[in-house]
Amino acid sequence: MRFLKRFLAPLLATILVIATMSTVHAATFRPNENLVTEGIPDIPISLVEAVDRYTEFRAAVFESWHPTRREMLITTRFADVPQIHQVKAPGAARTQLTFFKEPPDSPSYQPTQGNYFVFSRDVGGNEFAQNYRYDVETGDVTLLTDGKSKNSLGVWSTAGDRMIYTSTRRNGADNDFYVIDPLRPESDRLLAQLQGGGWYPLAWSPDDKSLVALEYVSVNQSYLWLVNTSTGEKQALTPKQAGQDPIFYGGATFSKDGKGLYLVSDRGSEFQHLFYLDLATREFTDLTPKLTWDVENFDLSYDGKWLAYASNEDGVSVLHLIETATRKERAMPRLPLGRIFSLGWHRNSQDLGFTLTSARSTADAYSLNITTNQIERWTTSETGGINISNFSEAELVRWQSFDGKTISGFLYRPPAKFKGKRPVMINIHGGPEGQSRPGFLGRNNYYLNELGVAVLFPNVRGSTGYGKTFLKLDNGYLREDSVKDIGALLDWIKTQPDLDADRVLVTGGSYGGYMSLAVATNYSDRIRAAINIVGISNFVTFLERTESYRRDLRRVEYGDERDPKMREFLIKISPLTNANRIKKPLFVIHGQNDPRVPVAEAEQIVETVRKSDTPVWYLMAKDEGHGFAKKPNIDYQFYATVQFLQKYLLNDSAQK
Repeated sequence: MRFLKRFLAPLLATILVIATMSTVHAATFRPNENLVTEGIPDIPISLVEAVDRYTEFRAAVFESWHPTRREMLITTRFADVPQIHQVKAPGAARTQLTFFKEPPDSPSYQPTQGNYFVFSRDVGGNEFAQNYRYDVETGDVTLLTDGKSKNSLGVWSTAGDRMIYTSTRRNGADNDFYVIDPLRPESDRLLAQLQGGGWYPLAWSPDDKSLVALEYVSVNQSYLWLVNTSTGEKQALTPKQAGQDPIFYGGATFSKDGKGLYLVSDRGSEFQHLFYLDLATREFTDLTPKLTWDVENFDLSYDGKWLAYASNEDGVSVLHLIETATRKERAMPRLPLGRIFSLGWHRNSQDLGFTLTSARSTADAYSLNITTNQIERWTTSETGGINISNFSEAELVRWQSFDGKTISGFLYRPPAKFKGKRPVMINIHGGPEGQSRPGFLGRNNYYLNELGVAVLFPNVRGSTGYGKTFLKLDNGYLREDSVKDIGALLDWIKTQPDLDADRVLVTGGSYGGYMSLAVATNYSDRIRAAINIVGISNFVTFLERTESYRRDLRRVEYGDERDPKMREFLIKISPLTNANRIKKPLFVIHGQNDPRVPVAEAEQIVETVRKSDTPVWYLMAKDEGHGFAKKPNIDYQFYATVQFLQKYLLNDSAQK
């Protein structure tokens, strides 16, 4: 008996230790095998449970109409990544058609019969997208591209028997034009060899003999071309003219008779208007002369009688309809304040599909029948069981910057249940040719509703939507002026009785990630912490390492690092050069496969800042690119971000 006790005692002790370890392990949330974490404390299960509802918001995006039936394709997520679904009527079930590990993108029905659709998909966020054909009857999927290069989805011919798309397969840098019959993958051939990564096919002519194409140089400069769809020969529609200020041309499509083009341009205006270009006379007619905002997207009905377009009016989308015969606008039913995108006409030329999102409505697919003026909602996406009817609406705010320029942004205030001055999260958009717009905040609503943190989305100089002069105010040597706009915002926050200037966190993705690092180096004494998501830490190493197909396009915005004077300037202003001035906690998030901002940008800022003993959290996903797309990764990023805010923004003791 005594021997048995001596034998059992160590065994029982071991079992007790294992049980204790299991309890500890069960009390924390473990990241999945694709996530690399450094410096991030264990995530308590209690935190995961508290935020869980805010991770279950879904969204649905209108993608394509079936050409002969009143049905549509949408993308939405029910598992880890968005998939392609079919919806046969407004409010009908969403029938899932694809079940990939990587999210498929931009499905487009064959435009005359609809017996198949084409979509694109990359691997791990590397953006080297391949095109595929999905046969509706069998569900079979066929690869259409080479499986290696970067490809665009392309545009359909009027007859629906061919597509023209871009591919970098020749040398990895130039966007050449290829033409293919998706039913015969072996028909794929090079149509036009081009130079640069900014070429895009826009639309075929009604007789399918010509293609209108875009040569994109920068957000302020682009050109339109006519391309022969048989020979690939091209003709400049908007040739470069010596001494002329750069002009931007955007989307373009042929008129029904093929004699002209409808297009978007900022020619003769601060803003992007809708034009008609007569191909015989080369005369431009402004169809929206009174508009003092940008036209952001448009679509021409199949019968050629109607132009639908959305304008970006101080960040809010407004839907318009023009009758092409009279060029007069027709009154439209009022839509909720928010964003409208993915406009697309059904072949019946009566139903206009689009996606709509607002502060109190996640993105969903809608249609407008222009005959009856009836708006129908095709999807109602889940919201995690949360009543979103009282979510905070965006408030447009403005402040004066260092040089007297007026800068604006959208502020979301926490509910009235939170008393006293509220901490602030400043979230800076990417681009920099981008714009923060009112819309559904998703997980960000947790910061507002549960933590009482105000969220402010600034549109610093260089943002789109405020005219081409404003857009150029941060180019090249003016880069740091946009950082000063955030310095002025910090001053403005001090003047607000309900905002706490002593508790400010700055974050952003891509270029916004650079901005968060730049604010952390220039205003470290005025913030509590910073979060850098897929951001640039050194402009020179970024430009040298970003994928070759986009390098020259980025040099136009940031400056050419091969020029000694510009190189010196870019190194001087880079956060990595000034990393010793980052004194407040930093959270760095990146995807290993990022082709835009290589992961080395994250690794080098993490390594450097840690040398000064500043707290640094690092999260890297092996199966992601320029931002996280897979729900398990997004969820862990969210859990860690909430914990970062709790520790460094909300916890006063952490600052003492």
